[in-house]
Formats: sequence, structure tokens, C-alpha cells
Amino acid sequence: MTNPLLKDWQTPFGLAPFSEISDADFAPALEAALDAHKDQIEAIATNTEAPSFANVIEALETPCQPLEQVLSVFFTVAGADSNPAREALQREFSPKLAAHFSAITANKALYARVQAVWNKRDTLDLTDEQARVLMLTHRGFVRGGAALEGADDQRMQEIKGRLATLGTSFTQNLLADEREWFLPLTEDDLEGLPEFVVSAARAAGVEKGQDGPVVTLSRSVITPFLQFSPRRDLREAAFKAFVARGANGGETDNREIAAEILGLRKERAGLLGYDSFATYKLETEMAKTPDAVRNLLMDVWQPAKAQAEADAKILTEMMHADGINGDLEPWDWRYYSEKRRVAEHDLDEAELKPYLQLEQMIKASFACANRLFGLEFSPLDVPLYHKDCRAWEVTRGGQHVAVFIGDYFARGSKRSGAWCSAMRSQAKFPEVQTPIVINVCNFAAGEPALLSWDDARTLFHEFGHALHQMLSNVTYESISGTSVARDFVELPSQLYEHWLEVPEVLQDFALHAETGKAMPEDLLQKVLGAATYDMGFQTVEYVASALVDLAFHEGEAARDPMEKQAEVLAEIGMPNAIKMRHATPQFAHVFSGDGYSSGYYSYMWSEVMDADAFAAFEEAGSAFDQGRAEALEACILSTGGSQDPADLYRAFRGRLPGVEALLKGRGLAA
Repeated sequence: MTNPLLKDWQTPFGLAPFSEISDADFAPALEAALDAHKDQIEAIATNTEAPSFANVIEALETPCQPLEQVLSVFFTVAGADSNPAREALQREFSPKLAAHFSAITANKALYARVQAVWNKRDTLDLTDEQARVLMLTHRGFVRGGAALEGADDQRMQEIKGRLATLGTSFTQNLLADEREWFLPLTEDDLEGLPEFVVSAARAAGVEKGQDGPVVTLSRSVITPFLQFSPRRDLREAAFKAFVARGANGGETDNREIAAEILGLRKERAGLLGYDSFATYKLETEMAKTPDAVRNLLMDVWQPAKAQAEADAKILTEMMHADGINGDLEPWDWRYYSEKRRVAEHDLDEAELKPYLQLEQMIKASFACANRLFGLEFSPLDVPLYHKDCRAWEVTRGGQHVAVFIGDYFARGSKRSGAWCSAMRSQAKFPEVQTPIVINVCNFAAGEPALLSWDDARTLFHEFGHALHQMLSNVTYESISGTSVARDFVELPSQLYEHWLEVPEVLQDFALHAETGKAMPEDLLQKVLGAATYDMGFQTVEYVASALVDLAFHEGEAARDPMEKQAEVLAEIGMPNAIKMRHATPQFAHVFSGDGYSSGYYSYMWSEVMDADAFAAFEEAGSAFDQGRAEALEACILSTGGSQDPADLYRAFRGRLPGVEALLKGRGLAA
């Protein structure tokens, strides 16, 4: 066996041997791995012994090592370091994998054995965790269509395969639009821009193979350009390109893809007996129903919209004072909002940014994890999939806990956004395996690399997800780490953002890139005092996206998603100078896969909890209170999906929170 993806990896910590793997290895490795997994599933389904938890459920929990190795490597590089060969493989693999996993839930003999174990669950003397895994396994088969027969069963398999293909196309189209567009800047165009914006533009030009600076569609490049460029014409060109991603016509246009996805999801839910895809999807989340989601979003929408409209009047007056008549446009908001922030809070991001060095923020996120949970991080010198990647061994009390990989810089081969994934998840069955966790971000490169405040929050956010993976302590991989309800998964990540705002953290790690001096007290107070600045804008652009997502998946599927989007925005009175954070053709959360479909609200559902959870530390008198930290790990970070999330939160806090803490935290409370 010469294919490195199929070998037993005798590498440090079982890391993938990236230096040995070529793109040519993926297709043959996947074929062999799928055959191995088919054999494993067939053995479970045709076992002549009486169905039991061990020979059915635990047998399904036993990893198919070849398949896990192939998929963990392929999907890591496909998202973070793509190329034409990998994009072609992804288009080939997506329907193949969808068919493979769909065939498992459609296997009637296998489902009969799962059902048999489920029927006698009360007599099996299972642990609480085993009972949870049994319930989730049985539910997964039923919701996957295992009980369907005949034409309905066949149609379900077709829908799953088609959705996988469409989701891949949506992602690749968006990546193509983001990769291909850039706005060249002359030296005159740089006038008025802070040095860190100029530096990022020059680095982006190098990455794009240009002789001079450029603006790209990476948020870490375009957002500061929109904040600081006095050239309204350039801001307009850049903004319009940003919101046009996925809607430029031609082969990379995502609008028809979105329409087909919505229709297939509606049909899929109907085959399972649900009135809408939203009803189907939300049944297993904390929210449970579309009405519960809408109630939360509208409770937040009204005060956020009122704040945004009040802010728009002030920004419009500032623009008119500059001699520009007419309405405030979306490409004007960030520019005048930044000016207003300087005027009202005496806080200039150009002054702040040198204190937010990437290296120091990484150290800060590690230091907080050390003080809260006793974790220590030691650099590793191991082959990884890209030269920008770095790895650390994570230990506690001298014992190995995990490997953490950071991939922080934007590049054309990486899809936009930021995410956390596990190349290997924690488990104890059938043997102990420790996690290998990756954070992927899209920060602008520089010497040194400097972050915006939003970038620094993103770094802490994704590291919160990483902690959820690294501190997991369950038996079965299927409920490990972030394998929880979608509207609960953002709690650890959003909660961890709060430690960025702890004054002693900033005092220790917010050191000036040139002088090495700590952030002055007056600047620190300005940062903390402006924490909720422009929150009306931020909340409106997010909630609008969440409401459109929900509307897409209720009732009849929209034949024209763009028309439906416009209808929803008109109904809620979307302010003219603010656009959705993710318009439909670039709404990868919703259309790249089913993960956040009907679920984009989950960030806000989790925020209701994270604001209340951090208050527990404040009530204890310290952001690093050990009693609260131990409870957080015991009740939430270590438990994965082993219990109902509402029960986990009650165990930590004693109750479920209301929306008041969220409104207060966003500065939107009356």
C-alpha cells in the first residue's frame, strides 16, 4: 500500500503526512476508503447475531480509518488551499460522498437493526451517554429517510446527491468571484489611507501578482479600505464588487443554484412529512420552531433598526457637511462611521491597530486558555499543508491534550470567512484518540501582521470553537466537541470573545508593534467605551440576513430568491444605507451545505446565552474565576453533544437566559 492517505500514519501525534501527499493520491484513496467503509457497513447490516448496542450502535461508531484520513485531509485543503485540481476533485467527490452516506441511511437491513435496538432501549441498562448516542443514531436514520419506501426512497437519494453537487458549485463560484476580482490602486489612490491599509493593499498586490497595491474582496482588506478611503468613487466600485459576488452572470452566478437548492430542500422536508424545511430543520435545535426564531429576531430587530436609523441621520449630516448631497449610500457608512468614532470616542483605528499584532493576539488567546483551563501551548515543527500554517502541541499538567493548527492569512486559494474544523475529533471508543484542531482565518498579511478590532474578535471566536474541540471528554466521536445543536455550537466561541475585552488581557498583550509599549490607559478605556459603537448597523445587517434565511425555508420555496429577499427586506423596513451581511448569491452559510440553512439565527440564539454566561464570571468577581471556569468546562466545553443543550446550560447557570442580556451587551437596551 503506497498511497500515503491509506497508510497507518506513524507521524508525530498521528498528523497527516502532508509532505508525502499529492493531489493524484486523493481519487484512488477515496475509492479504496469507500469500499472499506461499504464492507464495514455491510458487515453490521448482515450480522446474524441478535441486534445489540455493541454490534449495531457501537459498530457504527467504530471509525473507518482510511475514510477518515482521506476526508480529513481533502476537505482541509479543499477549503483552505484550493487549486483547479482540487476543485475538480471536489465536484467529483461531492455527489459520490452524498450517494455513499445516503445509501447507509437507506439500507433497510441496517435500519431494521437500529430500530430493533431502539425498541428495546429500556431494557439495555445503557449509560446516559449511550442512551443519547442511540437516540441520535435512530433519529438520524429516520430524518435521513430510512423509513421511506419505493419511489419516495429513490427520490430522497436523488435529492441528497443533487444538493451536494449544488452546494459545491455554490462554494466554488463564490471563491472564483472573490479570487478573480481586484481593484488596482495608484499611488495617488493611497492618499489619506493609514499605513496599515496601504501595507495590506501592497501585500494583496503581491499575492495577486501585481506590480502595485490592490483592493481585494477579502474582508480584512476591503473593510478597512471602505473605512478610510476618502475616494468615494473607489469605495463605491469596491463595495459594488463585494455585494455582487455570486451574481455577476455567466458560469459563476449563484442565483439559479440558490433557487434549485431551496426547491429541493422543500421537497426533501415534504417527503419526511414536514410542512416546510424550516420546521424540519429546527425540530432538533434549541429553538424548536420557526416562530421561536422569528420572535427572537424581531425582539432584537426593532431596537437595532431604531438605533441604525438614528445613526444614519448623523452620518448623512456629516456627508452633507463634506459637500456631498443626496442620500447616504452603503459605501459611505463605514467611512463616516469611522470619522464619527474618532470624533465621539476619540478612537481612531489607525491608532489602535498597531497594538493588535497577530502574534500578540495569538499569545493572548493562549494565555486566557491557560489561566482558565490550565492549557499550555508548545510550537511544533511538523509538515503542514501550507507554509503559512503553524502548529502547537496542547498539554495540561504535562499530559498531551491536542494538536492545534493555525492558518491565519488571506490568499486566493482560500475560501472567505473564518472557521474551525477538526482533522481528528476526541473520542475514547474504540480507543482513546486526541483531537487535531484547525483555525482558519483570512487576515491581511503584513510585517508585522496587524489586526482590526473585528479581526481580533474573530481570532478569539474561532479559538473558542477550538477549545470546545480540545476540551471535549466524551466516549463516542459522534457527540464529540462541536457535534451539538447548531444554535448551541456558537456559545463557546462567542463567549470566548469576551476575554478579548478584559482590561488585564489588553494591558498584557496589546503591545505597540514599533515601541513594544502596552496600550495606554486612555486608549484602553476608549476601546472598551466604544465596544458597542455602531452596533445598530452591525445588528441590522446580521438580523436581516437571518430573517431572509428563515423566510427562504418556510412555506413554499421561492422560485426567485432575489425577489423573495427584496420582499422580506421591504417588510421589515431595511434601512437604505445598510445591506444584508450576506446577500443570497454569496450566502455560503446557507447554500454551501445544510449546516446553517434555517439556522443563521443561531449566532444570536447563542449570544443570548454567551452574554448571560460571561455575566456569571462578572458576578463571581473575576473573568478568570476558577470556580466558574471549572463549571464551564464541566458543563459545556467537555460534554459535546452528550446531553440536551438546554440541560447543559441550566447545569452551568441554573436557568435559561432571556434576551435582555443580549440587548444590554449590544448597547440596544432602552
